[in-house]
Amino acid sequence: MNDYFRLDVADGIAHLQLNRPERMNTMAPAFFPAFRDAVQALHDGGQARVLVISSTGKHFSAGMALDTFAGGSPMLDTGSARARFAFQDALRRLMACFDVLDRARLPVLAAIQGGCIGGALDLAAACDLRYCSADAFFCIQEINLGMAADLGVLQRLPRLLPQGVVRELAYTGERLGAERALALGLVNAVLPDIDALVDHAMAVARTIAAKSPLAIAGSKLALNQARDHGTAAALEQMTLLQSAIFDAGEMAEAIHARQDKREPSFAPLPPIPDGL
Repeated sequence: MNDYFRLDVADGIAHLQLNRPERMNTMAPAFFPAFRDAVQALHDGGQARVLVISSTGKHFSAGMALDTFAGGSPMLDTGSARARFAFQDALRRLMACFDVLDRARLPVLAAIQGGCIGGALDLAAACDLRYCSADAFFCIQEINLGMAADLGVLQRLPRLLPQGVVRELAYTGERLGAERALALGLVNAVLPDIDALVDHAMAVARTIAAKSPLAIAGSKLALNQARDHGTAAALEQMTLLQSAIFDAGEMAEAIHARQDKREPSFAPLPPIPDGL
């Protein structure tokens, strides 16, 4: 546990819970590397088969802490060519803190209550699945602060929502409510309250964790490839991917478990060797 979130892993399910409700779970600069390192450790370790990200308090997160933008911060200096080079590197590193969700070999589920604002929407857009409570809303808050959103939401939301909707959100800074988010496909389900929300997300996580982690990781790779490439290129990648991960033993265990009316037993993915 740190100042920003707590993380538990049990029965193949990792649960990362944002834990600054008194500050609307805002994200200070130190949050980003801590979050990145926690997700990367789950990827590297192999024991977690799915990650659920939830929150505490009234709101999922109000995004970047406003005091981050206070004058004098060296990370915001764009006053010279050299400073702009440094700014670009710092921004790439911030982007990578949410890119890790996309690259992780385990599915990531977001359980969102109340406001999912600014940088929190960047985070949610990088997850595999999103669920929300009836009081949830989504907002590209950056435009209301005089800046363009820059941590991935403008790049990822157009793959999740119609272009016109994304542009309206990006240009107006208005809120997208839970029911419309469900109708448009941004979220998979709307639950009545935070308890029902987390229970639902954890139930989905248990279903995923019971599957072959090899097949789940391969499915995520294939889906990401298809999202980012044309059909022909994605199919070509699938031939190589399937030849690498096809495992008759996994299939036999899945089939026998169904026949025996029991839960299958699959080995976890191996940890990534240290030093790589």
